[in-house]
Amino acid sequence: MAEERRGSWFGFGFCGFGQALGSGRGRQVHSPEPLQTPGEDADVCRVSASWSYTAFVTRGGRLELSGSAGCAAGGCRDAWASEALLVVLRAGPGRGAGTELQAWAPGSALSGEPLWAHTVGPEAEGEDAPGGEPQAGALPLLPGARAYVSPRPPFYSPLAPELRARRLELGAEHALLLDEAGQVFSWGQGRHGQLGHGTLEAELEPRPLEALQGVPMAEVAAGGWHSVCVSETGDIYIWGWNESGQLALPSRSLAEVGKTAAGEASGPKEDGSDVRTAEGESGGLAPFIAIQPFPALLDLPPGTDAVKASCGSRHTAVVTRTGELYTWGWGKYGQLGHEDTSSLDRPRRVEYFVDKRLQSFLFSTDQSNQNVNCPGRKKNQYIFLKG
Repeated sequence: MAEERRGSWFGFGFCGFGQALGSGRGRQVHSPEPLQTPGEDADVCRVSASWSYTAFVTRGGRLELSGSAGCAAGGCRDAWASEALLVVLRAGPGRGAGTELQAWAPGSALSGEPLWAHTVGPEAEGEDAPGGEPQAGALPLLPGARAYVSPRPPFYSPLAPELRARRLELGAEHALLLDEAGQVFSWGQGRHGQLGHGTLEAELEPRPLEALQGVPMAEVAAGGWHSVCVSETGDIYIWGWNESGQLALPSRSLAEVGKTAAGEASGPKEDGSDVRTAEGESGGLAPFIAIQPFPALLDLPPGTDAVKASCGSRHTAVVTRTGELYTWGWGKYGQLGHEDTSSLDRPRRVEYFVDKRLQSFLFSTDQSNQNVNCPGRKKNQYIFLKG
């Protein structure tokens, strides 16, 4: 995760393992609530959510776990939580010694020896915060990357030298790369159209998305089996699997259970009801889309520009330039933040932040697909936001 501005953290979704999420009452939180961070006056700068526990890193370098796993450790600069591993970036033994990337079993409480450790060279900043506290720094990965997910030491496979990567995102079976010029590449399995090349074929090497040629992108995000990117001008392009409406396209499965939301993207109908059929813009029934194998332009309300996107396994979230949050897709555990557990196949604004006059500017979803040891098995996909 990139360095964040200071603000307040909010959470919503599944919390059946006691992981800190909003008020902490009940097994689900259906609307954003201020996050109860561990410790009094904890200045949390990073949050990483797994299925059953959550990792918090403070600006003072303290790591706290909440949920099915628990521990507290110092000297930490970053952390990434998954069910198989807790990956931590920790300060080296002496000043100027750099840092060490460590992989731990989540239930180990960071005691004993890590499963593996990888030494990282001295950081360019090399500065401690006032008072001698270590500065929070980024993992030595591309922003958003989820590469170290095996209990064995990481292996390295060099990309083509012309690929100057700016961001890397991993889905359950595919990878997205955004280069310095704003071009998007994808590779891996394509059986759900998640590669965006117009076919369901796999790609062994990074392949540029021809449909996006000439449109510089600023953000990419990978869900379980769908993909999203945001252009430099704020447009959203989305493709892949639409089983739960995660592409914001008409979903048959949602219509069959009577939970398809139609109408304008700005929010629910005035009476709060959900439309039970998928309607097109002309009022007629819209065709259902199970797989979208090439990028589709997604419309938000006029004048709304996206700046950041994130994906859960089967849901999607976008933050706009004005700080509004839109979510859609699978909502069984309240992870969409709309005060219910409905799934949606249209973008809907999370009204909590509008009512509270708050702006969202950073968020992360629990991407269950990122755990390559058991892809797609986690079901909470809750969201943490900083507002």
